Amino acid sequence: MSPASPPVFALVDCNNFYASCERVFNPRLNGQPVIVLSNNDGCVVARSNEAKQLGIGMGVPEFMVRDTIRAHRVQVFSSNYALYGDMSQRVMETLQQFCPDLEIYSIDEAFLSLSGFRSKNLSEYAGTIRSTVKCWTGLPVSIGIAETKTLSKIAGGIAKKTPGGVFDLLTCSDRDSVLNQTAASDVWGIGKARSQLLHQHGIHTALQLCHADEQFIRKHMGIVGLRLVMELRGISCLELEQCPPPKKGITCARSFGKAITQLHEMEEAVSNYVTRAAEKLRAEELAVTTLTVFLHTNQFKEVEQYSNSLTLKLPVATDTTHELITAALQGIRKIWRDGYAYKKAGVMFVGLVPASRVQADLFDGKDRTRSKKLMAALDSINERFGSGTLQYASSGIAKEWKATFNRRSPAFTTSWDELPVAR
Repeated sequence: MSPASPPVFALVDCNNFYASCERVFNPRLNGQPVIVLSNNDGCVVARSNEAKQLGIGMGVPEFMVRDTIRAHRVQVFSSNYALYGDMSQRVMETLQQFCPDLEIYSIDEAFLSLSGFRSKNLSEYAGTIRSTVKCWTGLPVSIGIAETKTLSKIAGGIAKKTPGGVFDLLTCSDRDSVLNQTAASDVWGIGKARSQLLHQHGIHTALQLCHADEQFIRKHMGIVGLRLVMELRGISCLELEQCPPPKKGITCARSFGKAITQLHEMEEAVSNYVTRAAEKLRAEELAVTTLTVFLHTNQFKEVEQYSNSLTLKLPVATDTTHELITAALQGIRKIWRDGYAYKKAGVMFVGLVPASRVQADLFDGKDRTRSKKLMAALDSINERFGSGTLQYASSGIAKEWKATFNRRSPAFTTSWDELPVAR
């Protein structure tokens, strides 16, 4: 039996993903500064390279860069999550044509295991992957290659600045220089608190972290930190997660398009959020045991503030929308206070368990089999004809509180009515 091939990972990262998605169906945007805004067109959540060069920061409120937008004719778009999600799926399906061992890390990132491709020139193979993704989806990607996932993340960051969009750390002649030019705070898994800790102890670069004392790391950062250091040293400790672990929680929360001052509007909003969260729950084949609802006013306005939350333990774990709506509305009515203008609300599902292994209750009088069939029919119709085709009356009709997306592009790939038209 031949020994297993040493691990090799490639991180494939879509460049400026949201902005690039907008460019696919509007080539006139190429070369122009483009930004994408969050819900209610509030903050910048994506920027093209041209927008970055203008000094537009990530997360900055749109009104703070309005002068820059006008002066440089920056193209501004509302978030179009239906488009971005579909384009992400197309990228991942393309990557699977080249490497079946794939971990979808986020909407715009994936790890590939290239251990079985060592006979190839990995840089050339990555270049072929990159050009194929561009040809099939229209999206530019960068690819970083290394023997650990942590190092491949560093290589991926360099690949973004490399003309060919590929950087192979395995063939790099001066790895120490690469690590020395990488800030410790930029290393995958180093959050703000750990970054401050390392800074206080004179560890400022990835190279210094790589050579840090193991006892110090174990004491201050635990086994997770020690694994990270090993990864920087080229010892693979993080395997490819082809089967993502079950979710620990599901949250659905939104800022309102206009402030809510009436309880019935808040009930509509919460009903909608519960409905969306319940759909995700069933897609994961999970049920929820505990539900939390919360609301708060606009903290950026100089008015009296109010925020509150309430956690409810459900008598039986469930994935049935109307049961969850009933519980959530009971909670929101208890924490509601008149006289406030509410900016945001949401619902969190925690204590998730497999839907197939729900603990029954002797006094549970609900027909669970009937509810299961009802939810299956509801999901099937909404999947076929579009989200919200069938909905509960408590979710409302007009929904004047909904988040605004005044600059949203069409759903080019997911709606028959919004397909691109060739001229």
